[in-house]
Amino acid sequence: MSSVSGVSATTNLPLLGLAAEQKSQQVTDWAARIGWVVGLLLFIALLYWLMRQGWKWRGTLQGDLPELPQRPEHTGEPLLTATGRYHGSTSAGQWLDRIVAHGLGTRSRAELTLTARGLDALRPAAQDFFVPADRLRGARLDTGIAGKVLTEGGLLVVTWEHGGRRLDSGFRLDHSADQVRWVEKINTMCGDNGVAAMQQHKEGA
Repeated sequence: MSSVSGVSATTNLPLLGLAAEQKSQQVTDWAARIGWVVGLLLFIALLYWLMRQGWKWRGTLQGDLPELPQRPEHTGEPLLTATGRYHGSTSAGQWLDRIVAHGLGTRSRAELTLTARGLDALRPAAQDFFVPADRLRGARLDTGIAGKVLTEGGLLVVTWEHGGRRLDSGFRLDHSADQVRWVEKINTMCGDNGVAAMQQHKEGA
C-alpha cells in the first residue's frame, strides 16, 4: 500500500511542478502587459507635454502681435454669410507657420459674415475675431493651412494684415460651392490689393 502511495506521489510531482510553472508564467505575462501599458501612457503624456510646450513657446514668440480688432457695434448689412470650420491662421504664404496668439491657433466651428465694414468670424467655442475691410488683402482657394490638408480648392483662405504682419486664415464652408463667391467678393472689396495677393500666391506656388 505504501509503495502505491509513493508511486502516486512521485507521479503527481511533475504535474504540480507544471501547474506552478504555468501560474508563474501567467503572473509574468500580466506584469509585462501592465508594464507595457504604463510605458505607453507615459510616452503619450510626454508627447502631449512636448506639444503644449511647443505651443507656449510659439505663443511667446508671437507676443508682439497686438490684440485683435474689436467688432464694431454696427457692422452694416451682410454681403455674404456662411457657416463652416475655421482651420487656423499662419504667416501669409507659409502654410506651416501657425499663428497661435490670441486664440488664432484654435480650430473651431465658425459663423462668417462679410459686410462693407469687414469680415466677422463668430466662433462659439473659441475667441471671435473681426477683420476690418481696410485690412483685408485678398482671398483664394487653396489645399491646406496650418498642417490641415484638403482636396484641391477645398479651403477658403483670407489674407489680412494685423500688427504689421500679413496673415492667412483658412476656412472650410459647409457649402463649399459658395467659397468661389467669397473669393470673388473679398477680392473685389480689396481692389488692387486682392489682385496683388493672388499674383503673389501664384508666383510663390
